[in-house]
Amino acid sequence: MASFYKLLFPMVILGSINTYAQTTLPVPVNLQATYTKGTRTTNGAPGKNYWQNSADYTISINFNPISRLLEGTVSVDYINNSPDTLDEINLKLYPNLYKKGAIRNMPVSAADLTDGVKIKNLAIDKIDQDTSRWTIDGTNMTLKTTPILPKQKVHFDIVYSYTLNKTSHIRTGQVDSGAFFIAYFFPRIAVYDDIDGWNQNHYRGSEEFYNDFCHFNLAITVPGNYKVWSTGNLKNAGEVYAPKIVARLHDAEQNDKVTDIITEAELKEQITANKTANTWKFEADSVTDMAFAISNHYIWKASSLVVDPKTNRRTRVDAVFNPNHKDYFEVINYARKTVEAMSYQFPKWPYPYAHETVFDGLDQMEYPMMVNDNPTPTAEDGIELTDHEIFHTMFPFYMGVNETKYGWMDEGWATIGEWTISPIIDPKVTDLFGVEAYAQSAGKEEDQPIISLTTQLSGASGFTDSYPKPGLGYLYVKDMLGDELFTKALHNYISQWHCKHPMPFDFFNCMNIGAGKNLNWFWKSWFIDGGIPDLGIGKVSNSQKEYSVIINRIGSKPVPVDLTIFYADGTTQQIHQSVACWANGEKTYTANFTAKNSVTKIVLGGSYDPDSNKGDNVWVGK
Repeated sequence: MASFYKLLFPMVILGSINTYAQTTLPVPVNLQATYTKGTRTTNGAPGKNYWQNSADYTISINFNPISRLLEGTVSVDYINNSPDTLDEINLKLYPNLYKKGAIRNMPVSAADLTDGVKIKNLAIDKIDQDTSRWTIDGTNMTLKTTPILPKQKVHFDIVYSYTLNKTSHIRTGQVDSGAFFIAYFFPRIAVYDDIDGWNQNHYRGSEEFYNDFCHFNLAITVPGNYKVWSTGNLKNAGEVYAPKIVARLHDAEQNDKVTDIITEAELKEQITANKTANTWKFEADSVTDMAFAISNHYIWKASSLVVDPKTNRRTRVDAVFNPNHKDYFEVINYARKTVEAMSYQFPKWPYPYAHETVFDGLDQMEYPMMVNDNPTPTAEDGIELTDHEIFHTMFPFYMGVNETKYGWMDEGWATIGEWTISPIIDPKVTDLFGVEAYAQSAGKEEDQPIISLTTQLSGASGFTDSYPKPGLGYLYVKDMLGDELFTKALHNYISQWHCKHPMPFDFFNCMNIGAGKNLNWFWKSWFIDGGIPDLGIGKVSNSQKEYSVIINRIGSKPVPVDLTIFYADGTTQQIHQSVACWANGEKTYTANFTAKNSVTKIVLGGSYDPDSNKGDNVWVGK
């Protein structure tokens, strides 16, 4: 459990929600230091001294599908925007998750263990560096340099190679003999930020990522019968595709209808440039990563829609898949509806990127503009998986969240996104992902506060602290504020921090300012403190048709009050009260209603109301 310390100076307090709500959040001392340095502010906005480093990458790789050998060169122009002089550069070698002897917390088959990333040459400002200048420890690489001054630009050239995993598919690897999803495939400079300095957390498999916003030019050379999909815009479609494919791609980018860009019948045709190998060129700006996928037997469906009516900007949506996977034929519709719902309903923000490609893989994972999703047994599973992974476009990619430390600032949003958008796609879907898992684990030894660092979690909390618990927290605030005010508050957070690196208290404070309300009582109770969600029905009294139901707050976690009244004629009535009823530390809430018929039973609890003890949630009339 992480230790937290009381903020040493006053927080900005808005609203007048009485004494219980006048809560000061306990900010850890290293995060308090960002206020002192002026890089962040107590109202949630970036400070006048906020900075982040950036880089311009030019990457050229050659991938051999038979040997799975990836060989590449990376040229980087790195700008030190920090106020610090750097005497070393830290890099991430994520493929070293599969290196013999590497630290990992996910299983890897012995057949997939390799010698890791081989650095064949490394130059700084065109001067070759001796291997004694760097050390490699798992996925971390430290390079000693001459001092890099504030605002100085430094150029790096790296020649490297590694062998892609065939099985042990942890977000990347071979899908089948003619399909590959390739991620985290190049040496990259780690984040250096105003909180931790260099990000030195190892990638062990379960934790996710934290990268800077950069500009990328990527050239991918593969055998001539392979097609390539990637983060970024394809810059040379006319050089790698037959004219009819280029025309269809252009058509899909301009129209709402679904276009069959590559059909099953065309898989045996020469629809790529008739060469032994083709080089596919992609460019992306202000993204945190690049990922790509290749196949020689996948079909491609695409559509597009206006995501920003003010500018008429469109986003293309793709489904690229094995035609033998019949469930995937509907994925294009799920994906399109997800992008539409995100742009116009929740979070009601124009989709920020030019395309979103869902690739038929062996995982359930998101990347900038790309999704690597396995086939699913049911349509409901397909909907929930598709919208969850696409929702990650906003969190972490558009918002630059440090997923490694704060998984809840990423997965929690994808969870509420899944809960919200799945029934928009199909009203028959009731998505309760993770709710019961939290009810079962709440209050046990392994149940840690949400704000605990993700790197320190294990057991049930490794899941619940990142997914359902924060998702429920966001849902409860949305319910309490109402859609309009919640959207206003959320947009304040997005406006302040997109393409930056927010930390937890930036989020809390932005939401307070955006809503014009002090929500610290809830942030502390739900995200920072321990405790359990547990409500119970206390006394039920009535005078003829006028009923009063006393709800006892037994646990310290604030959850909504949802009552279902069952009548003798078989009808029911719903009563709902948001978590606002607990804002002043109340221990009871009285629900009053006028009975429409003879009351036979009252049941406490709704679909999104976890309860550690449901034994006191039912009252039966006499």
